[in-house]
Amino acid sequence: MEAAGTLERGLAVLRALAADPARPGRATDLVRATGLARSTVDRVLGTLVHLGYVRLDGRDVRLAPRLMEVGEAYLTGSGLRDALAPLAERLAEELDESVSLAVPDGDGVRFVVQVTRRRTMSVSFRVGDLLPAGRCAAGLALLDPASPYALDDQLIEPGLIAVAAPVRGPDGQAACALSVVSHTSRHTAEGLRDHCMPALREAVAAMEAALAAAPAGELPAPAAAPAGDLPAPAGGDPARDAKRELGMGFLQSLARGLAVLVALGSARGGLTLAGCARATGLPRASVRRAVHTLERLGYAAADGTRFTLLPRVLELGYAHLSGLRFGEIVQPHLSDLTARVRESASVAVLSGDDVVYVARVQTVSLMSIDITVGTRLPAYATSMGRVLLAGQPQERLAAIEPRRLSPRTVTSREELAALVRRAAADGYAVVDEELEEGVRSIAVPIRDRAGRTVAAVNVATHAGRAGLDDLLHDVLPALRETAARMEADLAFARVAADPHGR
Repeated sequence: MEAAGTLERGLAVLRALAADPARPGRATDLVRATGLARSTVDRVLGTLVHLGYVRLDGRDVRLAPRLMEVGEAYLTGSGLRDALAPLAERLAEELDESVSLAVPDGDGVRFVVQVTRRRTMSVSFRVGDLLPAGRCAAGLALLDPASPYALDDQLIEPGLIAVAAPVRGPDGQAACALSVVSHTSRHTAEGLRDHCMPALREAVAAMEAALAAAPAGELPAPAAAPAGDLPAPAGGDPARDAKRELGMGFLQSLARGLAVLVALGSARGGLTLAGCARATGLPRASVRRAVHTLERLGYAAADGTRFTLLPRVLELGYAHLSGLRFGEIVQPHLSDLTARVRESASVAVLSGDDVVYVARVQTVSLMSIDITVGTRLPAYATSMGRVLLAGQPQERLAAIEPRRLSPRTVTSREELAALVRRAAADGYAVVDEELEEGVRSIAVPIRDRAGRTVAAVNVATHAGRAGLDDLLHDVLPALRETAARMEADLAFARVAADPHGR
C-alpha cells in the first residue's frame, strides 16, 4: 500500500506542475498545491529529475520533454493516432481546413490528433488539450453518436466554428470524433457543414474501415513497435540500481510505477499483469499495485485480463510539452553546457549554404563573440556548418564556392571536401580562425530518430583562451554528452528543426 501511495503522490506532483506548465513551479508551490509534506515533495522531485521527467533551474521546477513518453504511451497503445492521423491529414489537405480527432475523457473530450492549417486566425488546440463535451462539436458528436453530425457555432469561443462526426470502432461504439474546424471569417457554421460534409463522411468511412481491419481487440501498430507482450528488458530493474546509487532521495516505487504506466502502452490492446512484469522486469506484485493505483486514478482500465491506458494520461503535461519549439527544447541543455565549459555555446541548422543560429547562450566576458539567434553565417567556414554539410549529398558541397573571410579560411574546394569527409568520420569538426581571426570553435551533430543530422551544437571561444588540444580534451566530451541529451528530448517531442527554431 505504501508503494501505491508513493506512485499516487508522484502523480499528484506531476499534475500540479502540469496545471500551469508555462510558469515554473517551486517546491513550496507544490507543497501548497498537493498538501504533501515538503520532505515528500523533495524526494518526489529528486526521483523525477533522475528519470528526466522534470528539470531544476535553480529553485524553479519545469517539466522536461522526456515526460512526453508518458503521453506517448497512451497515444501509441490506443492505436488511434497511428491508424487515423494520415486520413485526418488527407482530409485537412482536401478541405484546406484544420482537422482534429478527439476521444471521450470524463465530462470532456481530449484531442489525440491535430492537423492545423497555418493562417492569421488559426486553431490553437494541441494534442492533449481537454474541452467540455457539451461545448464543442467533437463532444456533442460523442454525446449523441446516433446523430450523423454535430455543429459548434461559436460555442467554445467567439468566431470558432466546427462540424464533427463520430468514428465507430469494430464494436460499433464511437471510438473518437472527427472534426473540421474553421473561423467565421471563412464560413458560417452551416456553410462549413455544407462545404465539408461529403468529404467528412468519406473520411469517417475510411477511418472506420481502418479500425475494422485491425485484429479483434487490437489496433494497428507502427512497424517498429512490438505487437504483443514484451520480453524482460536486458538491463533488469533500473529503479533498483538508481536506489542503490542515490539512496533515500530516490523513490524506487515511484520510478517502478511510472515504468509500468509506460509499459502498458507498448502493446496494442494493453498488457496482462504477467506481460507487464516481463516488459518492465518487475515482480508481478509490484506491477499489480501500480496498475491498481493507475486504475483508481483514472489512468488505466481493465479490458478482460489486459490493462490499457486511458486518455487522462495526457493531462500530465503532454499538451504543453508538445507545443515546445526546437529552440526551446535545446536551450536548457545549452545553458548547462555553457556553465560546464564556461564558453559560449550555440545550436544551428542548415539553410541553403548558410548555418542559421536557432539557440545560443553567451558567457559574460571582456572579449565575446557577438552572435544572436537568427544570425546567418557561411556553412563552409564554421564548425557547425561542416558537421551539417557532412550529412548532405556530395553534390551539395560541390556547389558551394568558398571565399576568403580571414587569412586562414580554406577556399580550395578539394581541401574543403576533405575536411567535411573528416568531420563525417570523426563525428566532430574544428574550425580554427577561418571565420574570423581569433575565433576558434568545435561542433558535433544533433541527429533525429532515424540517425539523420538535423542540427549541430558548438562551443566557440577566443583563440587566446583555449587551444585546439583544450577543445578536444576538455570540451568535446561535454559537447557529445549535451548532443545526446538534446537528441533524447527531441526524439520524445517529435520536433523537427527549421531555420526559425520552431
